[in-house]
Amino acid sequence: MLGNSVYIVDDDADVRQSVAFFLATAGFITRSFADPQVFLADVNGLSPGCVLLDIRMPGIDGFEVLERLRSQQSPLLAVVMTGHGDVVTAVRAMKLGAVDFLEKPFEEEAVLQILSRTFATLGGSLRDRDRRRDARARLDALTDREREVLIALLAGRANKVIAFELDISVRTVEMHRAAMMDRLRVKTFAEALRLALDGGIEPGAVTTPAFTALPQ
Repeated sequence: MLGNSVYIVDDDADVRQSVAFFLATAGFITRSFADPQVFLADVNGLSPGCVLLDIRMPGIDGFEVLERLRSQQSPLLAVVMTGHGDVVTAVRAMKLGAVDFLEKPFEEEAVLQILSRTFATLGGSLRDRDRRRDARARLDALTDREREVLIALLAGRANKVIAFELDISVRTVEMHRAAMMDRLRVKTFAEALRLALDGGIEPGAVTTPAFTALPQ
């Protein structure tokens, strides 16, 4: 199933062993790391999943791990493990990208509930990532002129206005628009709009040529 990998990063061997054992019996695939440096060295090769991350560790602490995960845009979602009542630490961790926190000592049921919520979020995050990646790949296939036409259409310009701004005929705009839709593999402009926004294209201005009269 999607999202059943849990990575336990904690320098406490007892915590790693006990959490790994009960999560394995619950059907999760687990991998434990005593050293956060080793985890970070392997992170790009790990399957999408959840990280149970201890905050207080010697050397690199959990805060630095969170910062590194964020800077690498890792698909892994982190749940931090903190001391009981350590609200300040939990808040700081969540500002750095942690999706939830567990207070030590914790009950097994609390871990399972948090993992259930986290993996539900992970599924949406992965679908969003895949959708954006697909959108960017389709947009990259556009010619420069087709992209200009798309940007102008996103800004609400009519074909006649686009033709004026790009110093081409209305018929040429229509041809570029049709080719753009075909290359994007969409049938409606609404689909093209959603795809462009998913791919990071924003409505903007195109260069206006040095004449003033709109074509008739």
